[in-house]
Amino acid sequence: MATLAAVLNVAQMADYFGIGRTTFFSILSRDPEVSERYKRGRARAVGSIAQSLVTKARAGDTTPVIFFLKTQGGWRETLEVETREADDPGNQAFRRLASMVDLVSERMAAAKSTVPVIEHDDS
Repeated sequence: MATLAAVLNVAQMADYFGIGRTTFFSILSRDPEVSERYKRGRARAVGSIAQSLVTKARAGDTTPVIFFLKTQGGWRETLEVETREADDPGNQAFRRLASMVDLVSERMAAAKSTVPVIEHDDS
């Protein structure tokens, strides 16, 4: 069981043995020996892979170094967003465009208010 636990999760173990997942979970919870063997198998696999990761990182392989620092060292990648200054030509063009849109909106609103309403008498 410990050998399988190194490569299979609990649900996969249940599938391997041909039993329901809830049944396998029940066995793990009521039988300390089965639970211990499963946990020991998982721990050995994690330990072995972790040792390999650390060995490669110490040898200068940057991929495991980055992985280790992100998962164990709390490092993270951040994205910096550059903001445009007020005197940036792109920002000035945007402000001119916004002013024109505002002006057109004001003119349209004014035009709506000056359109005469023609009332007719249906009698």
